[in-house]
Amino acid sequence: MARSSTHRPSRVGPAGPGARPAGALDVDALLDDPGTGIIVCCGSGGVGKTTTSAALALRAAERGRKVVVLTIDPARRLAQSMGIEALGNTPSPVVGVQGSGSLEAMMLDMKRTFDEVVLAQASPEKAQQILANPFYIALSSSFAGTQEYMAMEKLGQIHRDAQAAGTYDLIVVDTPPSRSALDFLDAPERLSSFLDGRFVRLLLMPAKGPAKLMTAGIGLITNALTKILGAQFLKDLQTFVTALDTVFGGFRQRAQETYSLLKADGTAFLVVAAPEADALREAEYFVERLSEDEMPLAGLVVNRASPDPGGELSADEAMAASERLRRAGGSPTSSSTSPTSSLTAGLLRLHADRVRMVERERTLRERFATAHPQVATVVVPALAGDVHDLAGLRRVGDLLACSD
Repeated sequence: MARSSTHRPSRVGPAGPGARPAGALDVDALLDDPGTGIIVCCGSGGVGKTTTSAALALRAAERGRKVVVLTIDPARRLAQSMGIEALGNTPSPVVGVQGSGSLEAMMLDMKRTFDEVVLAQASPEKAQQILANPFYIALSSSFAGTQEYMAMEKLGQIHRDAQAAGTYDLIVVDTPPSRSALDFLDAPERLSSFLDGRFVRLLLMPAKGPAKLMTAGIGLITNALTKILGAQFLKDLQTFVTALDTVFGGFRQRAQETYSLLKADGTAFLVVAAPEADALREAEYFVERLSEDEMPLAGLVVNRASPDPGGELSADEAMAASERLRRAGGSPTSSSTSPTSSLTAGLLRLHADRVRMVERERTLRERFATAHPQVATVVVPALAGDVHDLAGLRRVGDLLACSD
């Protein structure tokens, strides 16, 4: 994947008193830049992050890039919107892409990715022992943090394959919802802490050294663990930890390499948020975390913003007019309230509500911009319906490129 670039995401730093506003986010410049090799979309749940990732991937492909989009969100909306019956752990081509580029999509299968690591790193006999180990089965299926470890592994794998074969020049990553979306940044450190922990070293000691190194103290601890956990339980645990240390030693190194890749100039992080107080607070967390880790932030996508109802009538004026119509309809001199007056009053109240919502959202965005003036922003208005096909994704892509 190319690394020369004409567009560089900013290294987010603290906003000082003299910080200059970053302005609007130029999405097309980011997508067209041959130096942009990875785009990571992160944000809290329910803000349209999966749709944004798919729309960016489709727009980049239709502008000539060779793109793969990886989602580690368990939702199936990405497959549906791209017309694919089911996404798997390997990329599937998306049919219907216009232009000279190409687009493939995939969804992280946590256990299958873990199994692939085992099969690649161990002999066939040892791999089968690991795959059948009950601790491995539990870890690879549901253990907390495994998804983030495997996301790091899969991203690195896709990038290495793309470099070797030239299959893709852009990888778009859709992360899990909530603050755990950035947990994969911690994967190398957390894995190293686990492998270097005292309990793991204790379990590895019989396998790593000759019998004479087994001191009386270690023997007493092992005997105590056997009585508490059971001989078979302890044996399975020791077998698993030994395999983890030998087989996944390379994983730790690869995770560190992927972490470095995420900090490189060819990577761009996009924070996706809704124009709501809670979602923008989460966005602030992401921006601050990316700043702490010196990650390249391209900008903020404020998704599903309320469209401006237009006109010059303010919310207060609309409510006052509605109230006048209501009072006129209920006055002693009025025989009855006409249907037209009732409808007009209702429309005026609806207009007032829409104007106030737009003003409230604008105020929230301005507060974010004041606190983080260095973050470029694009505002995407809400669509009338759900996005369920390529045409809908194409429409979202157009709105992403129309920064105001």
